[in-house]
Amino acid sequence: MDVLHVASEVFPYSRSGGLGDVLGALPAVLAAQGVRTTVLSPWYAGLSGEAREVWSGELPGVGPARIGERVEGGVRYLFLGLPDFDRPGLYHPDDVQRFCAFGRAALPALERVGAQPDVLHGHDWQSGLIVAHAHLAGLKTVFSIHNLQYQGRWNLGEARSWTGLPDWAFGIEGVEFFGDVNLMKAGLVFADQVTTVSPTYAREITTMQYGEGLDGLLVRLTLEGRLSGILNGLDQERWDPRTDPHIPTYGDLGGKAAATAALRAEFGLGDAPILGTVSRLADQKGMDLLIEALPELTERWNIVVLGGGDPLLTAALTGWAQHPRVAFAQGMNEALAHRIYAGADAFAMPSRFEPCGLSQMIALRYGTLPVVRETGGLVDTVPHDIGFRFAEATPEALSACCAQALVTFEAPAAWRERAERGMELDFSWDGPARHYIELYGRL
Repeated sequence: MDVLHVASEVFPYSRSGGLGDVLGALPAVLAAQGVRTTVLSPWYAGLSGEAREVWSGELPGVGPARIGERVEGGVRYLFLGLPDFDRPGLYHPDDVQRFCAFGRAALPALERVGAQPDVLHGHDWQSGLIVAHAHLAGLKTVFSIHNLQYQGRWNLGEARSWTGLPDWAFGIEGVEFFGDVNLMKAGLVFADQVTTVSPTYAREITTMQYGEGLDGLLVRLTLEGRLSGILNGLDQERWDPRTDPHIPTYGDLGGKAAATAALRAEFGLGDAPILGTVSRLADQKGMDLLIEALPELTERWNIVVLGGGDPLLTAALTGWAQHPRVAFAQGMNEALAHRIYAGADAFAMPSRFEPCGLSQMIALRYGTLPVVRETGGLVDTVPHDIGFRFAEATPEALSACCAQALVTFEAPAAWRERAERGMELDFSWDGPARHYIELYGRL
């Protein structure tokens, strides 16, 4: 079986968040389980690592294009180079137009290098147009929602000519959405099977609260047996406290104390327990709830935050960093992220919604107990008798849950027992990969 994954980012070549991490791990596990696996992603100007150019030329309706190739871990990585991607950074305000060009160019370019998949698996809205064109070409398709909030919308009158789709595809049963072209909807409408990254999120997005305006369509897909939730895994080699090059390594909680002491020293923190978080600073992630809860949290906890995003949240955390119990590092820093996961005692994820989330799985693997809101993949990965969960997206609920965690922290035997069981949980990609292989096989 030959499967082609299409995504806007793939670790370690390009990455802005969890999507890149998934594409960096899942294809290699599929390849190890016997699936011939190819990944197609844009050839960004700042691509990490070298790609060998294997084709260049003109594509009808698109213009100049080129394909680069790397083969690693049994996976063939293809990078599609277009003029629109010859600029620094991954994402830009004109991304709908850029990824329409990518979507139109993908299948003709793949033909030039002999890529003939049995199944095309697109990830998030940036691949939605490719899924539509693959369906029209007779390919079997899977489309995965990693975050329904981001949909790739643009005015229909302007974007219509960018897509290369036939006129009949622009009705309400096609890619039209309140006067816009919607590339997320294109993936949902044209895919043979739609998945999302946790079973709970698959149920949540069929409701008005979480459906982002597409809940009616998603209810229909569920009734037709075309929507399912497959929980993401974790790259357990990259995230392993026994071999992690960024921390004082440890195989059990006895060794974790050195990582905690190192984090405490790095930020000049006192003896209070450490509540860490590594996150985009965004409304989805509930970082405003954490900030509003800081007056109460800092009475009993040290707080360490790593992240970037919303300027207002960034400014608020920068101000709070003057507090002796608050440390804030702006942006993304891979090594520091590892030190926080390992050195914190507890890990906060007050998300308003969370399709799957990787941070809570990493924290558990490092013996750091998560404090999470009961939503999406956080429900599916944080057992209530190991981590700590709260229902309402309010600073008061977060504070109360942290207070509950502190009661357990002050009973060292109970805390240790929870942390040890958390470290034993299996978040490998082996199980999810088997579910995907079964799904491909059915198609």
